[in-house]
Amino acid sequence: MSGMSEGQARAADLVGPAVTESHANTSSGTPEPPPLLGTCPLPPPADALPQPGAAASPQSASPPTRRPQSPSFGAVFAAAPHAMAVVDREGLVVTANDTLGELLGTGTDGLPGKVAADLLDLSSDARTWHAYREVLRGRQARLRCARRLKHPDGHSLWVQVTVTPLPETERAVLLSVSDISARRELQSRLRHLQMHDPMTRLPNRTLFFERLSAALEAESYEESGTGRIGLCYLDLDGFKAVNDTLGHRVGDRLLAAVADRLTHCADEAGHNRATTPLVARLGGDEFALLVEDSTGTDQLAELAESVLKALQAPFDLAGQRLSVSASIGVVERHAAGTTATGLMQAADTTLYWAKADGKSRWTLFDPERNAHRMTRQALSSGLRPAIERGEFALEYQPLVGMEDGRVRGVEALVRWHHPQFGTLTPNRFIGLAEEDGSIVQLGRWVLKTACRQARRWQLERPDEPPIFVSVNVAVRQVWDSDLVADVAGTLSETGLAPRLLQLELTESAVMGSAGRPLQALQALSDMGVRIAIDDFGTGYSNLAYLSRLPVSVLKLDGSFVRGFQYEGSDAHHPNPADEVVVEAMIRLAHRLGLTVTAECVETSAQATRLRRIGCDTGQGWLYSRPVPPDRISELVEAETCGRS
Repeated sequence: MSGMSEGQARAADLVGPAVTESHANTSSGTPEPPPLLGTCPLPPPADALPQPGAAASPQSASPPTRRPQSPSFGAVFAAAPHAMAVVDREGLVVTANDTLGELLGTGTDGLPGKVAADLLDLSSDARTWHAYREVLRGRQARLRCARRLKHPDGHSLWVQVTVTPLPETERAVLLSVSDISARRELQSRLRHLQMHDPMTRLPNRTLFFERLSAALEAESYEESGTGRIGLCYLDLDGFKAVNDTLGHRVGDRLLAAVADRLTHCADEAGHNRATTPLVARLGGDEFALLVEDSTGTDQLAELAESVLKALQAPFDLAGQRLSVSASIGVVERHAAGTTATGLMQAADTTLYWAKADGKSRWTLFDPERNAHRMTRQALSSGLRPAIERGEFALEYQPLVGMEDGRVRGVEALVRWHHPQFGTLTPNRFIGLAEEDGSIVQLGRWVLKTACRQARRWQLERPDEPPIFVSVNVAVRQVWDSDLVADVAGTLSETGLAPRLLQLELTESAVMGSAGRPLQALQALSDMGVRIAIDDFGTGYSNLAYLSRLPVSVLKLDGSFVRGFQYEGSDAHHPNPADEVVVEAMIRLAHRLGLTVTAECVETSAQATRLRRIGCDTGQGWLYSRPVPPDRISELVEAETCGRS
């Protein structure tokens, strides 16, 4: 049957390993196989037969029973319903039975002298061919494999081939062949059911990952193709609402209709190309289009655009006219060095970006954006352990009186000395701490450390007016902890007077506060702690509500002060709009009994104008950058020496 094979079988078609037990592992007690086919047992010796007239012994009183003569092995071999052949050590057929001839469709007479490997396609893949030759040479005890053959009448059949050595004296092997076509067909049907989604009839998640993993194997892209791979990972926007309002039956029909349109898009994309994208349903309303041997991001972008366009047209389902959209994450890269897990993680991240950017769009994977996300994730997961390891420290920035230039207080600013990313400022991690709740633990540490330092400065300068410390408080600290108890306990532990502690909350967190937050602020104010609104002027600016809050200080947002500049090169002509707005806020604050601190004061000209319109204190690089606590001591000492 040479030249009639339908190609190389998968490695999985080898039934068990191609190299099984060796001769060295066979038991010495195993009986040897029978001699070569065609031999017959010898008749018994003549003297063993009863002689005429001889007296019968008591044991032989009854007539002797004739045993039927055993058939020859050749007859058994020829009549066996199992296809067999004897093959010599050169790989040539010595003899074969009729069953093998019928199975191969060649007849028995033409088989002797044929190359057995050609008849049964044993040389089409290296693994099987090597194992077969090892059996012929007596170095391996057995070979079993499955092959797909082409019958002369045109149909295909699957056979299981077993090659077993005969006794060494025969210098031959026994080759047996079984038709397993029915079993393979059943296995194929079962595999199809296992690997396909019954609703959409698309490949399911299991088959998708099987194809993806195969595409990422080196031999798949090194032999031919572009060596690149692309993926469009999508889900439907708002599909849950369809299920909730119209029922799962309509939702299932919608998924099937979407699958049809995706398949059409894939067929169009594969036109005049080497491969057609694989469309798979990964679960729920998630689909994937896998592009092997992609030509670049342009091809994936074109495919994603066609999918969005195809889904824009309404769906008519059982009297329901539905419109849906999809968000798509697009990844395209070299196959070398890429793993299935890595590719899917990138696709999932990019799909999230597409949804976050507004849905009904596709987004291309951005390594820089992903690096930022990974950094953010690393920071988020390391926050709590970092607090326990003591990786945080406080720096302090002076709050200076505008009239006399004296340091009235300091704002405590937390820094994270990260072992990998260096020193991080609050804008890199405070938002993360608020998201995962670690802001409560971090906030307690900042509060205690700042109060302890303020008390230390007070003890170092007992004859000078003490400086207060201002600590930022997140609104989640009010909700997720007993802030009042934390503050009271810290003041008691450190011995710091309540008037020397100022708590800063953002305007958006304070304005409109009711219930527990307002009660906490009122309790803190009654305790003697000062409450400051940070970044004032950027949030709600509900000035009427401001009068009912227990607030002591307004801190003008730095955007007002940075815009507080002179126009052109003439320093004698200020921008009147900025000055009018800031002056109005300062006057209003003073009418309400509040003091005003200006942030981001960087030039003496800004300080002069702020002082002229009545601003109480200033904070910014004009006076000092945030510095360690010992530098604050030096600044205050220098200020004291200057006055004396």
